[in-house]
Amino acid sequence: MNKWLRENRQTIARVLGSILALTLVIVLLEEEGDGQLFSALRRVSSGYFLAAVAALFISRLFAASRWHVLLKSAGLEISFLRSIMLTFTGNFSSNFLPTTIGGDVVRLTGAMQLGYDRAICIASLVADRLIGLAGMSMALPLGLTPVFTLGNGVSQSIAVSALVQKGVDFTKRTFESFSIWLKKPLALSGSLLATLGNMAFIYLAVYLLLLGIDHQVSYWLVAGLYTLTYFVTLFPISINGLGVQELSMTFLLIQLGGLSSSESATIALLTRVLFIVTSLPGAFFLPSILAAMNEKKPKPD
Repeated sequence: MNKWLRENRQTIARVLGSILALTLVIVLLEEEGDGQLFSALRRVSSGYFLAAVAALFISRLFAASRWHVLLKSAGLEISFLRSIMLTFTGNFSSNFLPTTIGGDVVRLTGAMQLGYDRAICIASLVADRLIGLAGMSMALPLGLTPVFTLGNGVSQSIAVSALVQKGVDFTKRTFESFSIWLKKPLALSGSLLATLGNMAFIYLAVYLLLLGIDHQVSYWLVAGLYTLTYFVTLFPISINGLGVQELSMTFLLIQLGGLSSSESATIALLTRVLFIVTSLPGAFFLPSILAAMNEKKPKPD
């Protein structure tokens, strides 16, 4: 039992973190009374929701393009369709298999199953993460500026935590991870542009959800609030940001967006639903990748 606890302490801690964060969201909703969340959910326009799904799906295509540019520039002959397939499969596994198999592991295994070089694939995944982080860092001032206007310790601690996490993530990565692409500035620029496209449509999806409940919030404020939420969820205290994302987004929308607790929780929960729905195409490709991963596991004597 003690051995199992030691081996799984990180997973246990993340499960507890998710439960705690979700509990806090529920506490916020209880302050407004029962039924407020369902009332807010019923207000969501189906047209705006479908438009948000379309926007987030486009953002996923931009994310696939970011990785595709890196793979192609490193000399791998991979089609854009395969890059999309692997990206969606990674997204699906992150949403539905977060405790055992990470999305990047699935992407790597899938690429190797297709016969692509392991070292280049690993380096491209690291670079893909870094470029995504760099893009989000560029949007960070959009969130920090309104947060500091709150003028309290809680809000400022969120901003400081995001900055610290950004620095930690950058220093963890090795210089060698970028060695291939430092000599290819056009590829890096193209990948960064794909990241900006990805971000723009994620922000648009959340913006459309807000319009769907008749709340006019500035697109740039939405961008800033989502960016802050993104950085908060980088802390490894929950499963795939579950609970932490919803709690932080709910808090920020209440404080800065002028929404009620139920309205903010509605947007936070629907944002999670959007990411799950747009990852579903990856389910078609996951079985073959999981089978390949099982074949690579050492067989017991």
